[in-house]
Amino acid sequence: MKRRFSLLVSAIAGCAILGAGAAHADQLADVKASGTLVCGVLDIFEPFGYTDVKNRSVVGYDVDVCEAISKKLGVKAEIKPVSIEARIPELQQKHMDLLSAGLAYTPQRGEQVAFSDAYYVSENVLAVKTSRDFKHTSELAGKRISYVKGSISEGYIKQALPTATTVGFEDVSTAFTALLQNKVVAFSTSEEVVQKLLSRLGDKAAQYAVLQPAIGREVWGLGIRKDEPAMLQAVNTALHELESSGEMQAIFDKWLGAQTLYKMQRPFKVEPIQ
Repeated sequence: MKRRFSLLVSAIAGCAILGAGAAHADQLADVKASGTLVCGVLDIFEPFGYTDVKNRSVVGYDVDVCEAISKKLGVKAEIKPVSIEARIPELQQKHMDLLSAGLAYTPQRGEQVAFSDAYYVSENVLAVKTSRDFKHTSELAGKRISYVKGSISEGYIKQALPTATTVGFEDVSTAFTALLQNKVVAFSTSEEVVQKLLSRLGDKAAQYAVLQPAIGREVWGLGIRKDEPAMLQAVNTALHELESSGEMQAIFDKWLGAQTLYKMQRPFKVEPIQ
């Protein structure tokens, strides 16, 4: 009888140990066990994440980054479209493992999710007509500058050029048209958007220039659930390996480089978010 009781106690203890181990298994272990890394990606944010109408799949810069990291972790990438508003809640609710979704770092977001090291930097710039002969951002003090209402551009303009007159429009097209029609002397938005708009002008694009320095800078990181140190470390290690191998540069060149309509240079590297 005593022997049976002893065996029962041992069995219960063994189950408790196994249960505790399962309860404390980290996200990285779960991802590797499942063989899949579920990535939340925007699907209306070209060229970072958008639906390719030819094959109806989501493609883009952020998709390629997710797939590259998945390979480093030894798993497959599962791309899951997510909206801007829902991306952080979806990650917190464990509907995905990683956010590769144009997630700019802010202290507030840093309290909600863990951020990887920076993998992309988006600069907010000012486009002007070359005929006005502006050479430096500071020369636009006191000038009229258009921007899209509700965007981050207004704050950047007021911070960099407090005496400028900000002129808000409902969308990118009308804010840019204001520059074309000389209703303003400059247009403020991200460099990616400016370069795409200029590319549509064909030969007339040479009549416009982007001033330096940029007036704003968004640093993007990959979003990871809080309190998952192994996952965060593995993602950061993968990012730095991709940087060292040149793959991060190759991804940039593929979507934003000199051979694309954006014709951009990559002035940043993977590094910790300051």
